[in-house]
Amino acid sequence: MSIQAMNHFTVLARDLDATKAFYIGLLGLTDGPRPPFDFPGAWLYIGDQAVLHIIAGRPVPDPPAGVLDHMAFSASDLGGTAARLKEQRIDYVLRRQAGDGPWQLFCHDPNGAKVELDFSADEAAPAAS
Repeated sequence: MSIQAMNHFTVLARDLDATKAFYIGLLGLTDGPRPPFDFPGAWLYIGDQAVLHIIAGRPVPDPPAGVLDHMAFSASDLGGTAARLKEQRIDYVLRRQAGDGPWQLFCHDPNGAKVELDFSADEAAPAAS
């Protein structure tokens, strides 16, 4: 056996609607088909691939971080993304990889899961506010 690709991440949600609003409304994933499980949740997609499974109705550990440190997504529109996060009062840390490397924006979803968004080095830094 050899691994062919990353399939998906799963997050536990305290509030399913707030979690979906973060990943769909702010980050642009889309809600899609999900098997008829006997617990609440959602499958969120990039194109035709379900990349994030959300499970609700189960306890979220305290603190929420486990052995996985974060999930990362390739993204575009650094300025617009930073503005949307600021509008929603979501704190983030923005840094650039060494030299003129890509931008890395780190924030947390409503459940405390750390999310990394990677932007092209060609994108301009977001406007300071």
